[in-house]
Amino acid sequence: MLNIVVCIKQVPMVTELPWDEKTGTLRRDLAAGMMNPACKRAVEAALQVKEKQGAVITVMTMGPPAAEEVLREALAMGADRGILICDRTLAGSDTYATSYILAAAIQKEAPDCHLILCGAYTSDSETAQVGPQLAEELKMPAAAYVENLEISGRLLRVRRLVDNFRETLEMEFPALVTISMERYEPRYASFAGLNQAFNEKNMAILKAKHLGITSENLHQHGSRTKVRKVFVRKTQKENELITGAAANAVCEFLDKYQGKISAVIGKSIETKKQT
Repeated sequence: MLNIVVCIKQVPMVTELPWDEKTGTLRRDLAAGMMNPACKRAVEAALQVKEKQGAVITVMTMGPPAAEEVLREALAMGADRGILICDRTLAGSDTYATSYILAAAIQKEAPDCHLILCGAYTSDSETAQVGPQLAEELKMPAAAYVENLEISGRLLRVRRLVDNFRETLEMEFPALVTISMERYEPRYASFAGLNQAFNEKNMAILKAKHLGITSENLHQHGSRTKVRKVFVRKTQKENELITGAAANAVCEFLDKYQGKISAVIGKSIETKKQT
């Protein structure tokens, strides 16, 4: 039976993310969270493999206590076990540090896993880096932006669309794959799944010390990203009301905005104004 690990992430629902301008980090405690859409498709991909091949699925995430919600959602969908890596010393980790921490958790909790699935990217950063970096940490083959995967024995065959070319790749287990948004429409949780989601035996919470991560480890493998400034660009719109007869209104409109319109459509509309 296959042993599958799915790395998921809780992302904010809001469009204007609550950033801490002093530290340059996201205030996840101030925003309602949801499972990252691409991660949810990765969970669905694992569930379809489980239905066809038989598998044990472990879902794993790193984040604040509230991130437990997305693990329970994955358990409700059909995953077997959830692992939350939650420690204030790990707050603010960039993709480099996150991949190191996830690798440590996988080596401790699922050392014999055959397949690791991740979302291709997250909606709150879209770096698409954690999956490939995690594969590098674990020294295993990887394929990114996969839209379909098939398993035959110990052989994994994946299909992806890259630069308008469709590629089919094959690799042996253990392997890592990041799932894109093209397929694997997530299923709804069943009532039986909801019962499983709140079975405390299926949930584990790990601290940094459980993974053997110390301040010395973090100094060597910690975040390399330095945020100089974070700000939200605000857009403003101005409305202008033109009144009067239709012909006069059109002429006034063209007098004011002909230059901008011409720049957009690439030609002058002076002749139309004169007629």
